[in-house]
Amino acid sequence: MLFGKGLGKKIILMTSILLVFIVSGCSSDDNEATDKQGKENYSEAVDHTIIGIEPGAGITVTTEKAIEEYDSLQGWELEESSTAAMASELDTAMANEDPIVITGWNPHWTFAKYPDMKYLEDTKGTYGEVEEIRSLARKGLKEEKPEAYKLIEQFNWDVEDMEGIMYESNETGDDIDEVAKQWVEDNPEKVAEWTDGVKNVDGVGIELVSTPWDSERASSGVVAEALKQKGFDVTVIPVDVAVVFESIANGDGDATLAAWLPITHKDFYDKFADDFDDLGANLEGAKIGLVVPEYMDIDSIEDLEPAE
Repeated sequence: MLFGKGLGKKIILMTSILLVFIVSGCSSDDNEATDKQGKENYSEAVDHTIIGIEPGAGITVTTEKAIEEYDSLQGWELEESSTAAMASELDTAMANEDPIVITGWNPHWTFAKYPDMKYLEDTKGTYGEVEEIRSLARKGLKEEKPEAYKLIEQFNWDVEDMEGIMYESNETGDDIDEVAKQWVEDNPEKVAEWTDGVKNVDGVGIELVSTPWDSERASSGVVAEALKQKGFDVTVIPVDVAVVFESIANGDGDATLAAWLPITHKDFYDKFADDFDDLGANLEGAKIGLVVPEYMDIDSIEDLEPAE
């Protein structure tokens, strides 16, 4: 025998302890790599692409800024498409529990359909805090059409009201204008607050300028119906968001209910701020940002990884 029994046992024991430390160390490193790789994999899985909506939309412009400002988004691409196309890709991802990063906002029916979604923390404040949607009117509307001005100025509702209309329209396939009309019939007390002190008119024309998004279609739909009940002849004109502000500033349209502030439409608002009347918020609690499903184990934009 080369070793005594005692020495042999000691060597075996020391060897076992050393192996435990080695295995433990490798396991710890592997776990750290797995955790880190897990977050990297989300970025790779979505091909470093954010699913967006229409070019020129406020959230599109803000997301382009976010890509410039965040190191974690360097090399990322914003896929500009349409709200419908974004929602379709979200449906597919949620059905398969696949990773996806979208430009999201409240109010929107997707949050009513998928309450298990979350905003990624915006540590740089690029998307701002909670926003509000304001009503704007052209100069002279108060003097020329005071009853319309008064009703629009008094219009105010909640995020849940708007999302409810959008969600029902999406689920039933009914036109959002028809759903909005039914909402007005079903909520007489709230509508009475908007029309308080507003006198009836006889066929006075009023043009509401809006965007083609469901959120703004919902608000223009309910206000249009309330105005019609007071005798107005209402036309809703859907245009690109930049044209909304220009139209009101130039007097080509009478009013809009679609100004998201202080961040989303800031550039458009500031450009024409001296040329229209700001009637204040018609909805508070709006929000925009990057949104992911809850099953994605990330919480911040900074948890994403830049493209190599």
